[in-house]
Parts: sequence; structure tokens; C-alpha cells
Amino acid sequence: MWQIVFFTLSCDLVLAAAYNNFRKSMDSIGKKQYQVQHGSCSYTFLLPEMDNCRSSSSPYVSNAVQRDAPLEYDDSVQRLQVLENIMENNTQWLMKLENYIQDNMKKEMVEIQQNAVQNQTAVMIEIGTNLLNQTAEQTRKLTDVEAQVLNQTTRLELQLLEHSLSTNKLEKQILDQTSEINKLQDKNSFLEKKVLAMEDKHIIQLQSIKEEKDQLQVLVSKQNSIIEELEKKIVTATVNNSVLQKQQHDLMETVNNLLTMMSTSNSKDPTVAKEEQISFRDCAEVFKSGHTTNGIYTLTFPNSTEEIKAYCDMEAGGGGWTIIQRREDGSVDFQRTWKEYKVGFGNPSGEYWLGNEFVSQLTNQQRYVLKIHLKDWEGNEAYSLYEHFYLSSEELNYRIHLKGLTGTAGKISSISQPGNDFSTKDADHDKCICKCSQMLTGGRDDFLSSYLYWQGTIS
Repeated sequence: MWQIVFFTLSCDLVLAAAYNNFRKSMDSIGKKQYQVQHGSCSYTFLLPEMDNCRSSSSPYVSNAVQRDAPLEYDDSVQRLQVLENIMENNTQWLMKLENYIQDNMKKEMVEIQQNAVQNQTAVMIEIGTNLLNQTAEQTRKLTDVEAQVLNQTTRLELQLLEHSLSTNKLEKQILDQTSEINKLQDKNSFLEKKVLAMEDKHIIQLQSIKEEKDQLQVLVSKQNSIIEELEKKIVTATVNNSVLQKQQHDLMETVNNLLTMMSTSNSKDPTVAKEEQISFRDCAEVFKSGHTTNGIYTLTFPNSTEEIKAYCDMEAGGGGWTIIQRREDGSVDFQRTWKEYKVGFGNPSGEYWLGNEFVSQLTNQQRYVLKIHLKDWEGNEAYSLYEHFYLSSEELNYRIHLKGLTGTAGKISSISQPGNDFSTKDADHDKCICKCSQMLTGGRDDFLSSYLYWQGTIS
């Protein structure tokens, strides 16, 4: 736009200069032809001839004024009028010329300005388009760079956060390790002091051991002398032992003779034979027969001659208690089979099980009371007492029946509930998905305490 303005101003200046040259040419007298130069263009103007002008060959002479003054004055006035007319004509022509020049120059200037504007507009549009394209490309590149910078910044922030977390974790670990090291140092110093004290103590003990060793050596020397004396006495005792053995042999023969004589006398005594034929069903009958000492007695199965050994308690609770189970020191393994629990196992003098079959047959003959006695390792004792107790037959898995619970132990002494079947490691009859007999390491159904014993009716 500024180029167009500058171009217009330059054209106006050129036209003004041409017009001034033209006016100067008009001032020159005697010239009929005028030429205007404008750049590479030249303009030529022809002015009309003045018909009323007189030539220099006028009949008037130069000294006419002097000769006839009034006439000369009139001529001068006329010539002035003529000149004025000529000037007016020239002025009109100049004005027409100026208007013509201005009209032509305006058209050319408008065309030049339009061409310049169009050219400049196209150039400006092209430049603007290029600038827009470059701006868009730069914007896109800047956007990509910005995205990359953001991604890189985000990644760096994440890495910084991870490094910060890792640093915090390491600092925490270092603090923990420092604390542990301090604790270990304290413990180490304590142990060093303790080791030094133990070394001092060991030195003292070694000194005392050396002294004891010296004393023992003295004692050994004394004992060696004593052993020599004893060996001499043993030789003497060996000689005497042969004499004692002979005397013992004689005594054995005498005892055998006495036993033979006693057996012969017992076979001839009818009261002794009658006493041997008496059988007992339980310890209550043994107690009623007059036996009041705790011990092992022979019992007979009901309606049978089959016998079984049982331990009878003749002191607790009025006496006459038949021991079913006895567990004291764990010397007998109670993880047994069904058959072993049926017939019984162990030794009545120690840990043993009386036998389910015998208990079942006997408890179905009359009413019995069951007592469970417990004792822990610290000597604390408790018991449970059932007023009525019996076992079903083997066909019903020796099912236990209990009524009337009293005592200090409560149901702790009885793991199974009344009405449960007996179970062993090879015959699981409990109502639990677990195997109670294996969990309790023994045959199960109320027979897992230190003592189980029952008592019949004592009159």
C-alpha cells in the first residue's frame, strides 16, 4: 500500500514539473512549439498563430510617438488589448491542455494504481498464504515439539517420582538398618562384656577343676589301695560263697518238701476245695465276700466259665469298684484295633483295658454306676459320676448309655455324648467326618481318662 502511495506522489511531482516547464515556455516570446518530457514519453503542443499581430515591417516608425503622440497612444492601447486577448486565448488553451493532461494522466494513474494494487494484492496474498502455510507448519512442529516436551516432562516427572519413592524407601531401609546396627552394636557390647565375665568365671572354674583333679588323683590313689584290699576280701568271700551255695541248695530241698506236704493236706481239706470253686462276676461280689484289699482278682463272664483278670479298688467310695480302664504313665499304647478293645489288653497291675465284651455282658445283667477319676500332672483331681451305665452288644457297636451325671469334672471327662457308638482306628462309628479315635489317639467312647471303673449294688 505504501508503494502505491509513493508511486502516486512521484507521478504528481512529475506532472507539476512538466506544467511548470510549459508555463515557462509560454513566457518566452516568439516560440510557437512547446514540448513536455515525462519519463520515456514526450508531449508536443502547437499553439495557433495570432492573426492580429503585426510584424516588424510595420509602416510605423520608431519615433512615431514623438511625431504624433495621440495616435501612438491609441495604438498602444489597441495592442495592449490585442495582447490581452491573445493572453486570454493562450490562457484558455493552457487550461484546456491542463485539463486534458489531467484527464489522461488520471486514467493512466488509475490503471497504474489498479495494476499495482492487483499485483501487490496477488503478491501479498501469495506471501500471506506462504506465511500462513509456514505458520501452520511451524505451529504443527511446535505442537509436536510441545507434545514431545510434555511427554518427556511427564516421563521425567514419573521417573523423578519413582526415584523419590525409591530414595524414601532406601532412606527408610537405611534408617532401619542403622537402628538394627545400633541394636547389634549394643548387643555385641553386652555379649562382649558377658564373654569377658564368662572368661573370668571359666578361669576360676579351671583353677578349681585343677584343684579338684589333684584331689581326685589323691582319692584315686587311696581307692586303688582300698580296691586291692577288697580284692583280697573277695577272694576270701568266694571261698565262703561256695559254702553258702551248698546251704542254699539244702534249704531249697527243704522248701520243696514242705510245699508237697501242704498241697497234700489241702486236697484232703473239703473247706478249701469249696472256697476255690466260688466265682465272682465283679469286684462288688469280691468285696462282699470279705476281700477288702486292692489288687487283681479273677472274674467270670455271665452264664459262662470264661474268666478274666481285673483290678479291684476296695478303698475308694466304699470299695467294690471294678476298673475298666487304667492309664497312668503312657507305658501302654491305646491306639488299638476293634478286636483288641473287645477282648482287652495291657496288664491289670499297670495300664490296661478290661474288654468291651465283658463290660457289655455284665452291665446288661443289673444296674451299675460309672465313675471317671481324673488327675493331671500337677496333682489336681476331679471326677464324674453317672448313676446308670451300660454298654450295648457288639452288633450295636458297644453303644454307651449314661444317665444322672454328677461330680466336679463335668462333661470334660466325657468327650462322647450318651448314645454314641464305640470307635477305633479300624472301625470308625462316630457321627463326625473326622476320625475321633485317631484325633484322640485311642479307642473312644468315654474311656479316655486316667481311671474308669464301675460299681454294682452293694448291700
